[in-house]
Amino acid sequence: MDFKHEIVLPNEDLPFRMFLFEGYKGNYKVIKHWHRSIEIFLVLEGKIDFYINATFFPLEKNQFTLVNSNEIHSVVVPNPNITIVLQIPIKTFEAYWEEDQYIGFRRSNPKQDNKIVDLISKMWRIYEEKKYGYELIVKSHFYELLHILITGYKENNLDKEVLRQNKNLNRLSKITEYIKENYNQEISLESVAETFGFSPTYLSKLFKIYGKVNYKAYLQNIRVEYGYRELVNTDLYISDIAMNHGFPNSKAFSKEFKKRYGYLPSEYRKKLKLKEITRK
Repeated sequence: MDFKHEIVLPNEDLPFRMFLFEGYKGNYKVIKHWHRSIEIFLVLEGKIDFYINATFFPLEKNQFTLVNSNEIHSVVVPNPNITIVLQIPIKTFEAYWEEDQYIGFRRSNPKQDNKIVDLISKMWRIYEEKKYGYELIVKSHFYELLHILITGYKENNLDKEVLRQNKNLNRLSKITEYIKENYNQEISLESVAETFGFSPTYLSKLFKIYGKVNYKAYLQNIRVEYGYRELVNTDLYISDIAMNHGFPNSKAFSKEFKKRYGYLPSEYRKKLKLKEITRK
């Protein structure tokens, strides 16, 4: 089971991050990953398949899911959709933290769920229009959302195992941040272990025990993800994309790409171009 760590930064004009999910075209996968921020996925059109740990959450129009800090999650998106992602830095809830600087939320009741859907929909619409003073209105809705989360969704008496998992993933985050910054270089398990003062054996166990993934699979997934972005957003040769993202050749990139997306990079690019022509 593969996952990666994701660094979440707020929008420049807001104290949180809000954006259109990049898998809106469909035929897209987000590998298992985690981050410190609280995350809400709200589907406005279409549907997506969402997984938190081992639990499956199918999301359709006007449905959302809450992802807690350091909860491992993934997304499978077979078809086009419009999904808004709202990521709230954990520090936003500092005054309400439980043990170990952690706070957890769980779904409550349909009435409150409807309020969440309404607020995020409004926030997105206003943010897209960006009329004079929009930041103030968006922030006012955001703080209303925070109040609902704190008063209606906050978990009390958190499970000790949840807190332990949170602590371990925080420790691993420093390592995965470093890997993500250097993924396109020669970056072996041994070199990373040396950088952090660990033995290669200990670092390997750290990934397997807390990440449920081996080091090589983790690194390859990061490389494929960045390669995918360049494949769909540029006209670069596939061999150049492979070299740009740490693969020794296009054959190695194609092999890993097909594992994740079900197509060779060349096939995937042709499929996207055909869709564009059909739309026109």
